[in-house]
Amino acid sequence: MKIQNPHDKFFKETFSNIDVAKDFMTNYLPQSIMNIIDINTLEPQKDSFINEDLQEVFSDMLFRVNINNREGYIYFLFEHKSYISKNISFQLLKYMIEIWEAKIKKEKTDELPIIIPLVIYHGSDEWKIKTTLGEMIKGYDELSENVKKYVPNYEYLLYDLSKYTDEHIKGEVQLSILLSIFRDIFSKDGHIIRKTVLRAVEHLRELDDQQTGIEYFKTFMRYILNTGQRLTKEDISDIVKTIEKTYPEGSDFVMTLADQFRQEGKLEGKLEGKLEGLQQGLQQGRKEERKETLYKTAIKLLIKKFGKLPEDSKDKILQLDTEVLEIIIDSIFEYKSLDDVKKYL
Repeated sequence: MKIQNPHDKFFKETFSNIDVAKDFMTNYLPQSIMNIIDINTLEPQKDSFINEDLQEVFSDMLFRVNINNREGYIYFLFEHKSYISKNISFQLLKYMIEIWEAKIKKEKTDELPIIIPLVIYHGSDEWKIKTTLGEMIKGYDELSENVKKYVPNYEYLLYDLSKYTDEHIKGEVQLSILLSIFRDIFSKDGHIIRKTVLRAVEHLRELDDQQTGIEYFKTFMRYILNTGQRLTKEDISDIVKTIEKTYPEGSDFVMTLADQFRQEGKLEGKLEGKLEGLQQGLQQGRKEERKETLYKTAIKLLIKKFGKLPEDSKDKILQLDTEVLEIIIDSIFEYKSLDDVKKYL
């Protein structure tokens, strides 16, 4: 039952629906871009450019689309951390170069397609860094315009869901549900995510196809349960009662899902008295698994950059909490020597 990278799975399951992807672009891309895009040519690509070391941090989706009557691409980078990446413009540039290299290698061409990059962020902190590569280049702003033209720079589109109110969230049912849940998933207040789920259930009434509603209900409930968010017995009860009014089959799914968790040792005893135990067990297990993954990622990246690590350094890194491990991973490109990492040890 436990889903690896639930953020990634929920994002890709939803955006793989071409209608949802079109819905997002229609509602959120600047009009200047929409004016030169033939949205009817939109086609998802199977390629991913996120390496295994960063899959816990990022997801990506590439779409081919005609831009200005030529083949082009729109590249989605979804950051599913709870804090902001300072080097996102550099990481994004690397992925764009990989897309171009793959294009050159596959088609034996020396012409590069247009790639429009965009970032969807759903952390708890508001995104306050600039959205250009030049912001990372020391002294770039001090250069004259005549010199700047020799230095690579670009800007990406940013969608910071932490700032979106309900009124700001646009689009059809599946898109609005996804954005609302992503916005609220890191909230420490269980009532917020409960209200978001109940509102999502109400939105399902708008779907003409009842079966689509049931399947998407299952998709986002699996996501919420697997991210370890705290839903109490009362929360689950309210969700079940609400879904019974909308799609009766949905309530059976919630109870079945919880029962499956119980059989895996995530829930013991009767469901009625142990729903809180389900959430606590999931949350704790998720934290432990995430820390182990972050530790392995940090060690692998440090070895790639500096070679063999002293065993005492590995032991000290193992003792760090997840927040510090994430900072080390996120800042890997900034370190000049292992001494830069020792300040965290």
